[in-house]
Amino acid sequence: MKFLTKVIVILLVTISFQFTTAQTSGEQEEKLSLNSGTIDNQFEFVIRRSNSWQDYKTVKKTWLYALKAHTLDSLKAVHKDLADTQAIVETQAGEIETLKSNLANTESTLSSTNDEKDNISLFGIQTSKSSYKVLMWSIIAGLLVLLLFFIYKFKGSNSSTREAKHKLDEVETEFEEHRRNALEREQKVRRQLQDELNKQKS
Repeated sequence: MKFLTKVIVILLVTISFQFTTAQTSGEQEEKLSLNSGTIDNQFEFVIRRSNSWQDYKTVKKTWLYALKAHTLDSLKAVHKDLADTQAIVETQAGEIETLKSNLANTESTLSSTNDEKDNISLFGIQTSKSSYKVLMWSIIAGLLVLLLFFIYKFKGSNSSTREAKHKLDEVETEFEEHRRNALEREQKVRRQLQDELNKQKS
């Protein structure tokens, strides 16, 4: 009895499996079509629906022509997509070259701007800011040294001038004193001479 039950169960499972496989195969065959689906499905449709004879398949000409037309249409679509893609790639390549050129120009402009920012034109020569600062401070230091030197020389000259002026005043005073003394002596001599003349007349 148990053996018979096992045999029945096995038969039921086998029949169910075959039914499911046949149903799946039928559904797939129903999905296959010569006028829709992918080229692979259309080829599969032709292969399955063709008659077999020994190792050969007999295919309807209309199916072959339809399959050829569909294949050519697919190839044309692929070629069109390829051409469109190629055109897009070429356009993008041109845009990339333009962007590269713009980037190079921008980098050049940025470099020039940085050079102008970091350098100062001095007598038509581009000089770095640090060198310019060193040069300017050197000029300022030199001018300060010259100013101190001129102040020192001026003070020395001023002192010499005051001393010379003082000596000149002394000399003028002495000269005036000497001139006055000489005038007095001359007047005294004249009086004496006049007195002598007067005596001789008397």
